[in-house]
Amino acid sequence: MAEDHVELAASVARVLRREGMAVDVVHDGEAAIERTSLLDYDVVVLDRDLPAVHGDDVCRSLMSRTRRTRVLMLTASGTIADRVAGLSLGADDYLPKPFAYAELVARIRALGRRAQPALPPVLVHGDLRLDPAQRVATRAGMRLALSPKEFAVLECLLGADGRVVSAEELLERVWDEAADPFTTTVKATMNRLRSKLGPPPLIETVQQGGYRIGETHAPS
Repeated sequence: MAEDHVELAASVARVLRREGMAVDVVHDGEAAIERTSLLDYDVVVLDRDLPAVHGDDVCRSLMSRTRRTRVLMLTASGTIADRVAGLSLGADDYLPKPFAYAELVARIRALGRRAQPALPPVLVHGDLRLDPAQRVATRAGMRLALSPKEFAVLECLLGADGRVVSAEELLERVWDEAADPFTTTVKATMNRLRSKLGPPPLIETVQQGGYRIGETHAPS
């Protein structure tokens, strides 16, 4: 998120993290360009009136480098002319301030789905079902009481469709810049998730590789 209002940025980041999203925050356009040149984000929430480098120029920079990243532009001005101008720069969506957090979350989720390869609306593997829109996961018809991080990890693994997902990729997609790359957070979350999924085990550890959804392999 690129937002120069420090308190607003911190408040939005807290809400998004509670929803299981990984959030990095910068407060000026120069930092936004630097950060997005280093990391591949699904969605960038971009305040249009940023200091150092204007949000319009940040958006132009993003559009010149990638079309996978989706841009949600924020502005204190909600006129039709401003919305048209923002969208014409390449932004995918536009939200005037003040806004409801619930609407912001819904718009980010919608853009995030567009940033990823097309997936079915409900992810299914055997008796495991995960509905990203409703934020519900069940196994054998029983609802799973997953934390936002556990839900996000499971969504990443199911979305990978059998591909091995490294701990580094999970840290980048589920956590954020505050996560220690040497932490055991991923392993601890995986252990809790395996426990909640119950038998037969579904998550397989691939040595020196990461994790994937298997069939009935024993947990490593």
